[in-house]
Amino acid sequence: MFSTRRVRIFDTTLRDGEQAPGIDLTIDQKVRIARQLQRLGVDVIEAGFPASSEGEFIATKKIIEEVGDSVEVTGLARANKGDIDKGIEAGLSSIHVFIATSDVHLKYKLKMTRDQVIDRIYESVRYAKSHGLIVEYSPEDATRTEEEFLLQAVRTAVEAGADRVNIPDTVGVMHPFKFQELIKKVVSVASGKVISVHCHNDFGLATANSIAGVMGGARQVHVTVNGIGERAGNASLEEVVMALKKLLDYEVGVKPWLLYDTSKLVSELTGVPVPFFKAVVGDNAFGHEAGIHVHGVIENPLTYEPMSPEEVGNFRRLALGKHSGIHGLRKILEDQGIYLDDEKLKVVLNEVKKMADTGHRVSAEDAKRIASRFLSS
Repeated sequence: MFSTRRVRIFDTTLRDGEQAPGIDLTIDQKVRIARQLQRLGVDVIEAGFPASSEGEFIATKKIIEEVGDSVEVTGLARANKGDIDKGIEAGLSSIHVFIATSDVHLKYKLKMTRDQVIDRIYESVRYAKSHGLIVEYSPEDATRTEEEFLLQAVRTAVEAGADRVNIPDTVGVMHPFKFQELIKKVVSVASGKVISVHCHNDFGLATANSIAGVMGGARQVHVTVNGIGERAGNASLEEVVMALKKLLDYEVGVKPWLLYDTSKLVSELTGVPVPFFKAVVGDNAFGHEAGIHVHGVIENPLTYEPMSPEEVGNFRRLALGKHSGIHGLRKILEDQGIYLDDEKLKVVLNEVKKMADTGHRVSAEDAKRIASRFLSS
């Protein structure tokens, strides 16, 4: 029985993440990331889009061979037999079928009527189910689809046998309050099937919308490591996981202490740096300079840290600058084996602040050098 407090994590780093311009992973790199995702504990790995290229086909096949025994591996397919057959040929036992449902996509991209789209949803889902596949259906651009038609598409996919239905905010136009209400309506017509959400970050709301979707009844979230993806990216795996666990007390299978290492691996292999201020895995996520903050964290980290860096495999970083106080300076120097009384520390701190006022980024080595000169004098 699926727990109502359990949220599945569907990772699409290797599919939607890799679709970002400039990210082209080799087969070996994709396999390496897949192994890390399997260790991390995600529920589903979307390995790629097997019909899109020979490399994607081979990579999907290789990922299934490497990790398919211990985690669900899926692949993307357009709602046609050719794409589904290619996924079957690659060895998939799970497939993610999509076709757009918004009027703008129907008119300008698909050149199809609504009735034709409904028929295609039913036929493609039935076809995939007839081959014994786990099927997740996505109405692309769901959040710009007329609501009644969207619900009709969901009902059609469920009637055809879809195991899960994913609601993509394809161009990131939702806000959390509206999205929560939409997901409630989708859940009400889904006959108990797992509803998933897939949020893009065009307005910086992908994580918030994903959480709102869960609060509306979704029990699976599509994410990417570091939030990489098309345009402004996708909902960030690390942010979604920690918000679900720490703020809402949902059960998530991901091992949080592996989040930082996973983030670093994906950054290294994609060549996309992790932003300095990135939540959870950024270098400043547990960074402190201001004297009041540093004093609090030294006494008890809970004063200024809502989660511990160790929880997510990250590190606390105490920095020096013009906002520094004596407590932080003492800790940084003592970590380097230098012990000074308060009067001497004040002199060193004054020198540190003068240096910072010139725009120089003060390092622990700078403080050590200043303290050493002071001691020798």
